[in-house]
Amino acid sequence: MSAAKDKIIAVVGVNDNPEKFGYKIFFDLLKAQYKVFAVGVRAGEVNGIKIYKTLEDLPQNPGLVITVVPPTATDKITDDCIKLGIKEIWMQPGSQSAQAIQKAGSAGIKVTHEKCFMINEGIWH
Repeated sequence: MSAAKDKIIAVVGVNDNPEKFGYKIFFDLLKAQYKVFAVGVRAGEVNGIKIYKTLEDLPQNPGLVITVVPPTATDKITDDCIKLGIKEIWMQPGSQSAQAIQKAGSAGIKVTHEKCFMINEGIWH
């Protein structure tokens, strides 16, 4: 079993568009029985599941945040992770920024980037 399966995960960048990676990653993680929350700026619901507007709105802090947003949004998410004491961020390819990586590292947050979480976990092949 993956160590990530034991963590509560927040996927940031989820919306109601099945063609977008945030949607795909969130629902594939659910299907693979990960403990996962959806976070998206539009909030609301998708397929009857609540989408939280921010990490602060979650009912509990995740152990891992996966960003599937533009790099400028990842900078803001990194600030939120620091504020909330979240210890691990996975920046999906295209989501990372040098500023967010440096800022997270300086705050003692484990950062993974340049790798796809789904491929790394063996969920997508």
